[in-house]
Amino acid sequence: MRLLFIGDVVGRPGRETLAAAMPGLRADRMPDLVVANGENAAGGVGITKETAEEIFAAGVDVITLGNHTYRHREAYPFLNSEQRIVRPANFPAQNPGRGHTIVEAAGMRVAVINLSGQMHLQVERNPFTAIDELLGSLGGAADAIVVDFHAELTSEKVAMGWHLDGRVAAVLGTHTHVPTADYRVLPGGTAHITDVGMTGSRAGVIGVRREQALEAFRTQMPVRFDTADEDVWLMGVAVEIGDDGLARGIEQILLPVST
Repeated sequence: MRLLFIGDVVGRPGRETLAAAMPGLRADRMPDLVVANGENAAGGVGITKETAEEIFAAGVDVITLGNHTYRHREAYPFLNSEQRIVRPANFPAQNPGRGHTIVEAAGMRVAVINLSGQMHLQVERNPFTAIDELLGSLGGAADAIVVDFHAELTSEKVAMGWHLDGRVAAVLGTHTHVPTADYRVLPGGTAHITDVGMTGSRAGVIGVRREQALEAFRTQMPVRFDTADEDVWLMGVAVEIGDDGLARGIEQILLPVST
């Protein structure tokens, strides 16, 4: 089974780049399952029903989220009703949305799990104990498991890879928008990368206009951020998963796209 996982889609430039790149990626990579992180899809912060549907229309099968999940209140009913979108599983259980979904791909039942780090982010439960409990509850319901670990610290994301090695097909880091160079298959058969990067502008500062980010750093005053729209790249990984539910390989994708 071939998985294509796409890093944080940032605002309209990210959504347009995703739509422009998907036909070529499908032709070149022939993915059986496409997952994208969409927690920055709506104006650079959060997601709405409209922006999610735009991502689905581009060819994405499952959308994962993160710390900005609840930025747009009008999206809450959509998070409850749409089975193809998941928010961190270690958020409070009563919150809108679900922490995992199971989809069919290449004859396999694939569980896609969203998980949030606990360092510098708000969560209800420790992600390490939360994922252990969730994997236990899945039992034999899934043939392969893919985890989007949305976290701040590289150390926490590397630790999660080792924690889950041999138990899931992939642990793919998101949130920092900067791709790391440590992609590999761990000894137990789990594909891991600390951060896949973003689908957004490299001309800005992690997707926002650089002059606004610089002003915020220089003055330490509140600044309204707008999504940058120059030099937009699609970033992600392609993972090959065997019949045993473990990874056979992982490749990094860093693709400049003209829209």
